[in-house]
Amino acid sequence: MTHRSRSLVAGAGLVLLLAGALTACATASPAPGTTSGTGAGATTEAEVDAAWLDGGRFIGLVTQGSSTCVPIADAATVSSNGTLEVTLVEPPADTACTADMSPRVTVVGVPEGVDPSKDLEITVRGEGYEGDTDLDGLAGVTAPTGETDYLPSAGWVDDDAFVILTWGSSTCAPVVEAMEVTAPDAVTVTFATPAENQVCTMDMAPRAVLAVPGEGLDDDAPVTLTLTGGGPAFETPVTTTILG
Repeated sequence: MTHRSRSLVAGAGLVLLLAGALTACATASPAPGTTSGTGAGATTEAEVDAAWLDGGRFIGLVTQGSSTCVPIADAATVSSNGTLEVTLVEPPADTACTADMSPRVTVVGVPEGVDPSKDLEITVRGEGYEGDTDLDGLAGVTAPTGETDYLPSAGWVDDDAFVILTWGSSTCAPVVEAMEVTAPDAVTVTFATPAENQVCTMDMAPRAVLAVPGEGLDDDAPVTLTLTGGGPAFETPVTTTILG
């Protein structure tokens, strides 16, 4: 497992938040930081983290802001020097948001030509803020071919947290009910059973959750993640290896 430095999610609680990858609910504030420029052109330096997902087809970008209002990726391109440049946009300003400041995940499709086995520099720009991060390459992983198989996957953000990617209705993302480290190289996440009267859209979208397992996992070995619960979705447990 690649060494990961501590980041903006270090020291957080058990499970931080859920984030719909392609939908969001309102404008969210960036993490506190330095401000460059003055007046209308001023930008705030935001903290950003990232994780590989789905074998390198996607990246989970972690930013700070309202936990109920997650920005969406409007564009992701590779510059001439190999940097992945991502533009985040916010939903309409008149949509209500919680006033908390939490890490939340935006799922970004990786452009063609990005090799997940190589280190990747990422810059993120949003409305009034910008930030950057470096994502370590995945040892032994080559650039994926073809479309996603819509299976769950996970990737480390740092030594303390990882992102879980699942697929399904964008309006009914799974909610983590419990998490247990069962061995130095294994952790189990149990999703809550959805309400019987829950109404969901019929789309198939990536949904991401950021999780902090706590003590007990070996940072230097591949870690197996088992997903269970959540009603019919994970009635039969699904296992995957956390990338990174």
